[in-house]
Amino acid sequence: MTSLARAMSSGPRHGTHFGGTELPEDVQKVLRRARRLEWVSLAYLGTGVVLVGLVMGSSQAMQAAWIEDLLSLIPPMAFLVGARVAANEPDRAYPFGRHRSVAVGHLVAAVALLTMGLFLVYDSASGLIERDHPPIGTMQLLGQTVWAGWPMVAVMVYTLVGPVILGRMKLPLADQLHDKVLHADAQMNKADWMTAGGAIVGVLGIGVGLWWADAAAALFIALSILHDGWSNVQHAVTGLMDKTARTVDDAEEHPLVGRVEAYLDSRPWIRDHHTRVRDMGHVFHVEVRLVPRDGRADLARLTQVGDDLRAMDWKIDDVTVAPVHRVHEGETRTGEGGR
Repeated sequence: MTSLARAMSSGPRHGTHFGGTELPEDVQKVLRRARRLEWVSLAYLGTGVVLVGLVMGSSQAMQAAWIEDLLSLIPPMAFLVGARVAANEPDRAYPFGRHRSVAVGHLVAAVALLTMGLFLVYDSASGLIERDHPPIGTMQLLGQTVWAGWPMVAVMVYTLVGPVILGRMKLPLADQLHDKVLHADAQMNKADWMTAGGAIVGVLGIGVGLWWADAAAALFIALSILHDGWSNVQHAVTGLMDKTARTVDDAEEHPLVGRVEAYLDSRPWIRDHHTRVRDMGHVFHVEVRLVPRDGRADLARLTQVGDDLRAMDWKIDDVTVAPVHRVHEGETRTGEGGR
């Protein structure tokens, strides 16, 4: 039975959902916590953007850090919007649900990072080539004349501490929810504190007479942004191209793919089979084509396969089981009984 059919036949729904999939209570708690963290991130990062904007002056490193802080607002917003849109039930217009909203948000955030990274690399490299000497003068603070670099350093320390904590808190939640936007946001938080550290080095470098330190720090920040943007664009695009489901960090094939195949291998009445597992956002769609050993398609057995796979994990949302006479050459998986 498809997600659409289950949603239409199940009557009133309770609890938290991703499309037609009701989340287990523990996963609902994880989702609520992730939403709270993202709101906290937006508030914290927003104050950082304002403070950096007030003190950045003509420092290239500070300007790059300010732009990076602005970009870091995109992933939390993409997560909050994507999770909300993905919660809508499947309907006639979107029979597979709106899970792809997560992938779209991931791609938008990645392209923004990549574009700004390219611009900042060009801008900071130009500063080094042209040997720009950015001045950092003095300012009045609480009636005292102080070097303007000290407020810059203080603000950078502020923008460094929060992302270290927030990023570490988001990573396990991203894995539990299988949310690549949340994972990208945790990576962005890592880039945030690295950026702050680079800006501090650049400002202090100017203070001791190293004119090139500011532009070098800006280039370091830009390369970090460019790296994050490129890797996230790759992951987002391959996800939209229906690559076999992978872990949230895209490091390896998702363990559920192997568990599905191991289950099919264990059924003695299945001679050959082929499985395709597609990552829709938070959930997976599984397509199974199998060759019954006796050549007959037993409806009860096929239904049981679908039920067992759906019960395996909440992320397995939609399962199609189709009996066939044979699977395509190169796609064969032979069950235990056929070896």
